[in-house]
Amino acid sequence: MDIGILVNITSRAWALPILSSLHSGVAGRQAPLLVATGASRTAFAQSMDHLIELGLLERTPGYGHPLRPEFRLTQLGKAAAAIAHRIDDVSSEDDWALLRRSWTLPVLTSLHTPSHFSDIKRNLPTITDRALSQSLKSMEARDWVYRSVDGASRPPRSTYSAVNTGCLIGQITASEINFI
Repeated sequence: MDIGILVNITSRAWALPILSSLHSGVAGRQAPLLVATGASRTAFAQSMDHLIELGLLERTPGYGHPLRPEFRLTQLGKAAAAIAHRIDDVSSEDDWALLRRSWTLPVLTSLHTPSHFSDIKRNLPTITDRALSQSLKSMEARDWVYRSVDGASRPPRSTYSAVNTGCLIGQITASEINFI
């Protein structure tokens, strides 16, 4: 899977929980998925539309009431759902508040090896400096990222490394993602 697709998937907060739920066998209808994910109806509908637009989900042909359609994963969706499910396996329920943020997963994927700020930015060309900085700070506060400063270099340079749960998540995604 391309890093651009991962960035697009994570741009909607409930996309990963929906994919993980579908992979674990939750029926592809609104009511069961709402219960499984805990999303609001509006956010859920936006995330479902987004996943359909990305080609990860499709309406199941010939099944379901027109007002209560049933959805299934496409081939690309199955690969993304498997990744989402593996992430769900190594993270706790409290971790999902951070995982639902737009840049958390792409940044952790980029940190499969210790990296400087500029290296992470190079791997994620559409991220802004501010978004990357905020994402790193929030993951550092959660103990998913460790920042070390090399004071001997001029100017001092920070190196970021994924640790603890962040490292596990980064290893899961890095093996499946191709950087451009």
